[in-house]
Amino acid sequence: MKTYKNLYPQICSFENLFAAYREAARGKRGRPNVARFEMELESNLLQLQEELEGQTYRPAGYYHFIITQPKRRRISAAPFRDRVVHHALCRVIEPIFERRFIHDSYACRVSKGTHAALDRCTAFARRYPFVLQGDVVQFFPAIDHAILRTILAHVLADAQTLWLCHRIMESGVGVLADEYDMVYFPGDDLFAAARPRGLPIGNLTSQFWANVYLNELDQFVKRELKCRAYLRYCDDFLLFSESKQELHRWREAIITFLRSLRLCLHEPQSVVFPVVTGIPFLGFRVYPDHRRLKRRNGVAFARRLRAWEKAYATGNLSLEDMSTRVQGWIAHAKHGDTYGLRSAFFAAYPIPRRTV
Repeated sequence: MKTYKNLYPQICSFENLFAAYREAARGKRGRPNVARFEMELESNLLQLQEELEGQTYRPAGYYHFIITQPKRRRISAAPFRDRVVHHALCRVIEPIFERRFIHDSYACRVSKGTHAALDRCTAFARRYPFVLQGDVVQFFPAIDHAILRTILAHVLADAQTLWLCHRIMESGVGVLADEYDMVYFPGDDLFAAARPRGLPIGNLTSQFWANVYLNELDQFVKRELKCRAYLRYCDDFLLFSESKQELHRWREAIITFLRSLRLCLHEPQSVVFPVVTGIPFLGFRVYPDHRRLKRRNGVAFARRLRAWEKAYATGNLSLEDMSTRVQGWIAHAKHGDTYGLRSAFFAAYPIPRRTV
């Protein structure tokens, strides 16, 4: 396997930091923290460059908040200057790993995404009669730092770049500790509970490293199990086959392999079933010849729509902003057979008159 050296000067270059700033600020320049950084942009970037070159850079603390849709998650937002560093790092090392990823990994990658994953799922459902659906238990809280560092070091033969990766990882230790239920693996002692683990949900680096981590599973499924029809979106994955027995064998092999990554398959929900019954995936139920939006997705949108209408009626939300939000959901829902549902929504919830 080819390794890469002398990457750190590229990461620290002023040109790369300026490009990273522009990426991090895209669509957010009106926010106070971004505006403050931009007011003294050159000096702030030079200060970051000096800290990175001298390896004195220290990430600051995170701001945390909880989201409940589609399920409860703790999101961690890094300060803006740290997000600039995350972009600077990923701009240099992400293309290196991108060449190692399989085609059918769809999360947080250019020209991929949920809708491409849904299309691929439909294509496989039309070709194969059975599917194994799987996901990883508490994936982001469970990512083991020692294993991730080893994976990165197999490709990045650059001590300074690895130092920066480690520094960013360390800033997230314990952030998701309350979200993780300790699992002991064969050979563990009592000190296993103290192993650094977890990547903050919300970091650009976390999303990228999640793909790096589970690329090990992707390669195992493709190279060792020889599964021709496999796709993954973050920690949700699907394997298709002509044989239920083959899928059951693969399920047991995946359970064993994930232990080497100190991960656990969500066994009660990782089952083999016929594709004609519909595959619940990324907010839809995918059939060979059509897709249905999951009920909870429609219910959640109806709740948001009522809240937006009230905010618009009282002057707390502009018509343009509400239209943008609604059009975003419509664009997503159009990837399923939802014409009747969309028509019913907007007949039931007409835009009210403003009261102010």
